Amino acid sequence: MQSAAHLVSLLILGSAWTLHRVHMLPENLPLTQENFDLGLFMGQWYEVAVVSTCPHYMQRKRRNPVIVALELQHVASESNFTMMATTFRNGSCKQTSTDYSLTNTPGRFFHHVARFGADVDSYVVHTNYDEYAMMLLLSTEKPSGNKTTTVKLYSRTMDVSPVVMDNFKARVTQHGISEGTIIMNQNKSTYVDLCVPDEPVTETTTQPQIHAPKRSKRNVVPPVDSTNI
Repeated sequence: MQSAAHLVSLLILGSAWTLHRVHMLPENLPLTQENFDLGLFMGQWYEVAVVSTCPHYMQRKRRNPVIVALELQHVASESNFTMMATTFRNGSCKQTSTDYSLTNTPGRFFHHVARFGADVDSYVVHTNYDEYAMMLLLSTEKPSGNKTTTVKLYSRTMDVSPVVMDNFKARVTQHGISEGTIIMNQNKSTYVDLCVPDEPVTETTTQPQIHAPKRSKRNVVPPVDSTNI
């Protein structure tokens, strides 16, 4: 009986260890969009909804839940693409730029956030390219090893259909996050009309960049946190 009990214990521990290993391997998390097409994914997006396991990020988003305009650009000969992010805050446009490295898995990208010492894996888990894209960001801070899960909803317009929103909520709960904590970004100040890029940003960082508005003096902001994409 003792031998049998000991064998059962070993099997349970072995199963738990295996599950832990599976959870820790990024290659097994999650499945990306089937037959992902990078070219179709490029172009203009809006970040319309977001949720994260990082309390500090969520606190900042709740204070200013504005829609983020994103411009994705890729040169065919390059192994990365650039995301330009634009927001309108406190009466002015804010911009950041991030270079995302392509990986061997279509729909999975990588970038490093020096400010937080964080490695971030981004996954396009579902998209129809011309309407919406659901993104999963898994970040790990070094050397602490702190991990953060962030789920974002992109849209080609500044709103999404109820069906897309319901699917996004279902995706969020699959990652163990309550749908009740989702933050819906808002177009508070028609910044899309105000933040028209008329000159390039000269400083590139490892963070989402943002286009300069039409004004005589450029407004440069510090890098954003690791969960901004």
